[in-house]
Amino acid sequence: MDAGAGSGWLDRLDAAFHQFVVAPLESVIFFDVAFWDGGGGAPDVQVPLVVFWLIASAVFFTLRFRFINFRGFRHGLDCVLGRYSRPGDSGDISHFQALSAALSGTVGLGNIAGVAVAIGIGGPGATLWMLVAGFLGMTSKFAEVTLGQMYRRQRGDGRISGGPMHYLRDGLAELGFPRIGRGLSLLFALMCIGGSFGGGNMFQANQSYEQMALVSGLLGFRLDSLVFGAALALLVGLVIVGGVRRIGRVASALVPAMCGLYLLCGGWILLVHAAAIPAALGTIVGSAFSLEAGLGGAVGVLIQGFRRALFSNEAGCGSSAIVHSAARTEEPVREGLVALLEPFIDTLIVCHMTALVVVVTGAWNEPAAGRGIAMTSWAFATVFPWFPYLLSVAAFLFAFSTMISWSYYGEQCWAHLFGTRSILAYQLLFLLFTCLGAVFDAAAVMDFGDMMILGMAFPNLVGVLLLSGRIREQLDAYLVRLRAGAFPRRDELVATPRESVSPA
Repeated sequence: MDAGAGSGWLDRLDAAFHQFVVAPLESVIFFDVAFWDGGGGAPDVQVPLVVFWLIASAVFFTLRFRFINFRGFRHGLDCVLGRYSRPGDSGDISHFQALSAALSGTVGLGNIAGVAVAIGIGGPGATLWMLVAGFLGMTSKFAEVTLGQMYRRQRGDGRISGGPMHYLRDGLAELGFPRIGRGLSLLFALMCIGGSFGGGNMFQANQSYEQMALVSGLLGFRLDSLVFGAALALLVGLVIVGGVRRIGRVASALVPAMCGLYLLCGGWILLVHAAAIPAALGTIVGSAFSLEAGLGGAVGVLIQGFRRALFSNEAGCGSSAIVHSAARTEEPVREGLVALLEPFIDTLIVCHMTALVVVVTGAWNEPAAGRGIAMTSWAFATVFPWFPYLLSVAAFLFAFSTMISWSYYGEQCWAHLFGTRSILAYQLLFLLFTCLGAVFDAAAVMDFGDMMILGMAFPNLVGVLLLSGRIREQLDAYLVRLRAGAFPRRDELVATPRESVSPA
């Protein structure tokens, strides 16, 4: 927090946020299901129930749907490229726009700052568990997005609405649990609104301001946090008033460009340090299974890796199902297969690139590198001295794209609870939290974002687990039709003029 915003009412507001919001919620959402006494001066290990819940569900889905994350990968790519799209399919946005909008909500500062946080706390071994979490999360994402498409509906204003708040209520009612479904739907919607204000908004504004402040300091001036927050809120407001169609267009332009530039710079650093890559991979694997700190230490590394990966790709939390429900398709499974690409891109590619750069450059073991986004910036600057300036722009764009997607998630849940006429009130609140996110303490903002987004997994996964039989039926039927040629690709439908004329 800078000098201009670090005193007076802003300090008191920050302290009240941590004391009365973050601390009470943390004791509920992140309560321990198990722990190890480190003994001998070693730190104790606390295992949040939400982490076990997400891991166990992802393993179950991977087995239940017979590794659809492998089997459906190629077909998902074909669908994103529009090879199975048809004119007249109902929906608001294309497969590619839906994937881009969902990725803009996950590929963000969690990939830049969150990976460094995981390595800073758990060591390089956390990287391996992030990859495992990403692989398993592909199936969780498939399941929830398929349900989102199955139970989507058209709102009174003509827009498509879908996601856990619908399939929890309507799907569980079909199974004979209407009261449980309504209760879980309500809980999810409230959590999602909180997640849109926290991890999808405040954390993004906070970390992008931190990087901008670092660069402004190098340039000889100090950027005021409140001014930065207000400017960011203005830009976000210009996009979110246009709804999902404008969000989809902006995201489909921003996300490929951002990811491409970031991966290009990371790839160049790995080429420069190519000789160090085998040793770095050995460090990652060795650290992941190291028992130097005892069993509790090894479990602590696993927890950090899974926690940051799940916060980054949000698999199992139900958020992406909201935007994928607006995709133009008549086949719910098809959009589910598109969605399983998200954790692959987010965690297995972008997060892993960040982790390798941090490890091969030695940033993870360098006190001067700092933590979070500062560590990533330091790592890239070892090869590109000018990279902190580029990263400040990239961090801003990553944060911006994440915020516009999460504004849509929260808006849909808000409309579900309070009606479409109150959407403007939500949008104004969202922009207010954008300003506050740039001002508040980073630790409190990150904890609040973790709690809300990961907390969404509790109601969401109850419904997905109960409805997994419906998903399996849809998947099996779709694959049978696909193998039988019921879904010809667009290039297969193009007939020559000679073939299109009936003989006389």
